[in-house]
Amino acid sequence: MRRTFDARTATWCAVVTLSAACGGGGGEKGHPFGTTNRGEAVSLYTLKNAHGMELRVIDYGGIILSLKVPDRTGRVADVVLGFDSLGDYERGSPYFGAIIGRYGNRIAGGRFTLDGQTYTLARNNGVNHLHGGVRGFDKVVWAATRFERGDSTGLVFRYTSPDGEEGYPGTLRAQVTYTLTESNELIFDYEATTDRATPVNLTQHSYFNLGSDGTGDILGHVVVLNADRFTPVDSTLIPTGELRSVQGTPFDFRTPMAIGARVGQNDEQLRYGRGYDHNFVLNKGGKGGTETTAGDPTLAARVYEPRSGRVMEILTTEPGLQFYSGNFLDGTLRGKHGVVYRHRAGFAMETQHFPDSPNEPAFPSTTLRPGQTYRSRTIYRFSIQP
Repeated sequence: MRRTFDARTATWCAVVTLSAACGGGGGEKGHPFGTTNRGEAVSLYTLKNAHGMELRVIDYGGIILSLKVPDRTGRVADVVLGFDSLGDYERGSPYFGAIIGRYGNRIAGGRFTLDGQTYTLARNNGVNHLHGGVRGFDKVVWAATRFERGDSTGLVFRYTSPDGEEGYPGTLRAQVTYTLTESNELIFDYEATTDRATPVNLTQHSYFNLGSDGTGDILGHVVVLNADRFTPVDSTLIPTGELRSVQGTPFDFRTPMAIGARVGQNDEQLRYGRGYDHNFVLNKGGKGGTETTAGDPTLAARVYEPRSGRVMEILTTEPGLQFYSGNFLDGTLRGKHGVVYRHRAGFAMETQHFPDSPNEPAFPSTTLRPGQTYRSRTIYRFSIQP
């Protein structure tokens, strides 16, 4: 385990361990990637392994700019959607590649009650709150530190969210670690502590196209989801509170099914989401959340792209996974290398606790309290199917 010296506290700190004594910042800087509208310098970091995988990340939002993965012929291509410039991300990104927080997904009416007090949040998605608000974790500059550990390399991102930021109570110290391994795994470890009770639901919001970056649609991708149930939503995409069986519905991905096979069916839930934009209740889900240990990641999803042979497996300690089929991509965004992102050019699979959990007592709790540590792990594992 690599350790860094924090001159502010005269303390040696392990870069892969969350500690209040470690102030973040420092570390090996990446290459300049521009300056935000607020005057903050942004840096670009590149991680590689010996098998052709390459990850490019910026410390603005912890955004994954590109992820290059070989296909069955050995050809390497970028499999995530995104932009070429910082300005494009600031002007109107649909959360391409970013860390999401404090609360991933929607909170009904932009409000919740915790310990008898009601908190009001931004309504930035119709009448609801989405992905942490107007300036969520996807729009802040994180302190970044590189590390090398055995056969893996990575980055530790740290951000302290002050009490009241975007309406949330408590000062939240968050840490997200990206690790690239020689086993073609990209691992995300999330940790957070707070000084007041607050809801926390962190995730990663990359859009994938395993054929290559947005050059075609994702309708032919074959998906398996390890979920017997999903959380149906109302017309504003807020869960109704029901945990509904996928049996006999277009949401049954327990056996391999192409995304496009049923996405256009005349189904109320598909109409509400304009396709798939729903949380799936994972079978044998891990503990996640505020437990002392997050438990072992279990298989949540498998996605196979037949033309390239690329396979992505998603393992997580989280109890839910939001499957989004690129419904709101409409050709108005021009991505990397001038590629126009048309309808269903990419999909997202956000490992998470359930949407609107602060207002649904029957859902797994997202409340983090002082003295607890939020821990969660998600693994993207890439391979080839002949």
